[in-house]
Amino acid sequence: MNPTEYEHEPIRGLPGDLPPGERILWQGAPDWRTFARSALHTRWIGLYFALIAAVAAVGGSMGGMLAAVVSASAIFGLLSLFAVMVARTTVYTITNRRVVLRIGVALNTCVNLPLALIGSAELREQGAGFGDIALVPTAPHGLGYAMLWPHARPFRFSRAEPMLRAVPEAKAVADILALACAAITRVSREEMPARKSATLPSREVPA
Repeated sequence: MNPTEYEHEPIRGLPGDLPPGERILWQGAPDWRTFARSALHTRWIGLYFALIAAVAAVGGSMGGMLAAVVSASAIFGLLSLFAVMVARTTVYTITNRRVVLRIGVALNTCVNLPLALIGSAELREQGAGFGDIALVPTAPHGLGYAMLWPHARPFRFSRAEPMLRAVPEAKAVADILALACAAITRVSREEMPARKSATLPSREVPA
């Protein structure tokens, strides 16, 4: 990673300065080892190559066993390198108004998801305090699965769900997010009568 790549960020992990009234509640990044295990499935891959090596050894094919070990080492090396790069280039940010995902190893992008659009946050614990937090939007958001991957909930292709991957102290992070979403919902309800009484300009909505 180029150390100057993110020097343009006024605040780490954010594309611009925070507007008045917005504050950061939490920032973090994936743990690369947990990410490799949970997102890249290194355990299953290791089991697969171990099975191939065992079959080759039982069949007396030392060449086959050696090929399996070499292949496994190469693949594990590439997956570990990718996991490290993801951890170094990713910043997850929760503010009192939105969740921001600064993601992308080769091509950097920032995904802004307002808290008002998050219907629920589902925690999947990965052990040792780490976990994945899937954000379930309440409305279409235009974020494609390919653009979000690997920061996307698996197999939700038609309506991709952003996911905070392998975050430390995941339970505490999920609680922070839940409280922030609850606060936004409460404020929105309190402001609803004022919004109803306001005079809005008419605008034609396409069918």
